Amino acid sequence: MLRAFAPAIAALTEEKDAYRDALLETQEQLMDLQAELRELRAVVLARHRADAELASLYRERAIARARAAERDPNAMLN
Repeated sequence: MLRAFAPAIAALTEEKDAYRDALLETQEQLMDLQAELRELRAVVLARHRADAELASLYRERAIARARAAERDPNAMLN
């Protein structure tokens, strides 16, 4: 009686194994993508920090230029 089900059981086992292999491959791809995402986030964060630092340097330069361009209070207006 069980012999009648043997082909079906074998087919189901083969299908289960194929799904398991596909799942393992998908999980590996997911781990790879998560690692790449972490790297990308680190790069983006570093760029944001660099942009903020650059903006700060531009502000400091503008302030220094403004101070250098201040009028001497003892100088005549015309």
